[in-house]
Amino acid sequence: MPNVKTKYIFVTGGVVSSLGKGLTAAAIGALLEQRGLEVRMQKFDPYLNVDPGTMSPFQHGEVYVLNDGAETDLDLGHYERFTSGKLTKLNNLTSGQVYETVLQKERRGDYLGATVQVIPHVTNEIKDRIYIDNDDQVDVVITELGGTIGDIEGLPFLEAMRQFALEQDPNNVLFLHCTLLPYLKAAGELKTKPSQQSVAKLREIGIQPDILVCRTEVPMTSEMRQKLSLFCNVPVKAVIEECDVETSIYELPLSLRAEKVDDLIIDKFNLSTKENTMQIWVDVVRRLKAPSHKVEIGVVGKYIELQDAYKSVYESITHAGISNDCSVRVVRIDAEELENEGTQLLSSLDGILIPGGFGDRGIEGKIAAAQYARENGIPFFGLCLGMQIAVIEFARNVAGLDKANSSEFDPETTHPVIHIMEEQKELTTKGGNMRLGAYDCALADDSFSYHAYGTLEVMERHRHRYEFNNAYKDTLTEKGLRIAGTNPDKDLVEIVEMPEHPWFVAVQFHPEFQSKPHAAHPLFANFIAATLKYKK
Repeated sequence: MPNVKTKYIFVTGGVVSSLGKGLTAAAIGALLEQRGLEVRMQKFDPYLNVDPGTMSPFQHGEVYVLNDGAETDLDLGHYERFTSGKLTKLNNLTSGQVYETVLQKERRGDYLGATVQVIPHVTNEIKDRIYIDNDDQVDVVITELGGTIGDIEGLPFLEAMRQFALEQDPNNVLFLHCTLLPYLKAAGELKTKPSQQSVAKLREIGIQPDILVCRTEVPMTSEMRQKLSLFCNVPVKAVIEECDVETSIYELPLSLRAEKVDDLIIDKFNLSTKENTMQIWVDVVRRLKAPSHKVEIGVVGKYIELQDAYKSVYESITHAGISNDCSVRVVRIDAEELENEGTQLLSSLDGILIPGGFGDRGIEGKIAAAQYARENGIPFFGLCLGMQIAVIEFARNVAGLDKANSSEFDPETTHPVIHIMEEQKELTTKGGNMRLGAYDCALADDSFSYHAYGTLEVMERHRHRYEFNNAYKDTLTEKGLRIAGTNPDKDLVEIVEMPEHPWFVAVQFHPEFQSKPHAAHPLFANFIAATLKYKK
């Protein structure tokens, strides 16, 4: 049963996808935390995949991994970056999970022979998830629904939300609808009709939005707010302008604060909260807008043309820039271009980063990038696959292990310096079990990593199947590779470094999943600090 003290906000979107619902929900979470409230966030995705773990980054962007190993939507990354709450698998629900659970219950006979239907069985399952991740400490639960109003797959979720609101005290539930005001250049004006129709569609379902957040390129007029208020049945003060931010997404909490969104929510819920200074976000934006330094970082990857494929990596680089009072220009480099055009593409960079990934496309280009960084003393940071690339390159070109490789890319290699774990060899299908979630890492006290973290023990999130092959540990360390971090339970290599290099760190985990704009991940912050020294 629900906690009667908890308030619920449902965030929906209309007109077009990619409006920024996730960022809006996250920014509202940040606002409410600044008012002293405990916030919990969750994402409902209407697609039929059980989770995004097997989905192509070209279609869905990055897979964001939580401490408990859940593979989730990238919006959960926004939630953790903007708010302080740690999320679990219960904070991301897909249609695939819902129908899988309902069918399992039906097969077990849990429904006692009843005809299984969308209403009430599917909607009940969705409502249960709204309730389930809730305790006495949570003041506000914010639930974002993926997709747009009118999508057929989203209807069961909207119906569940309608039912949920009916079962609650009206002062405990708030609906916030994000919509688009398109600007027609030929007419020289914004158009409200698509937003009106989106709200009308929502009202047909039985949901009346309390707040209308209007994404726009140019400022709204007061007449336009009044028109939207009249036709959408929303108070004028609850018609919110959400203009494109000038510099960074981290300006969004401040712009929504200027529109008094948090006041609207507090008033609706009749809550007593502290005043909101927003000083943390003021400081973040100030550093973003007036940095003292500038560096260029090359990110060498295979999904480089798609911004969302490495979303957390790019955001973590930005956070590291903030912590170093530095503007970071990211140069996206397709690994296959390096194979075809050579490493001259890297000559102007102050640092090189190789992110994670799967598959053998562009691997030789990434190896060439790691070699270039090592030989030219350029600060280098490898993440997950980036660590494996660094090991392969070192094995080939320093340790003299001709054609060393990962058994993922060359099953017949004579020197599999990266290989699959023994207990995972039977997992031959895509999407099989991997090392997922948070694992301990013990650091060497003479390492770059220890200097960055300032502690000998850390815990980081993983998403991979292949590991450093310990059979080659002695051979590689004798040639100068430093094992800077290991998992103490399984004796797995987590971090490799090159001690003679100004800054060369490669990690098997994904540190980008634990970075925030006001608390940059230590390794990212140290990496950018090293690039500043290199630039000088």
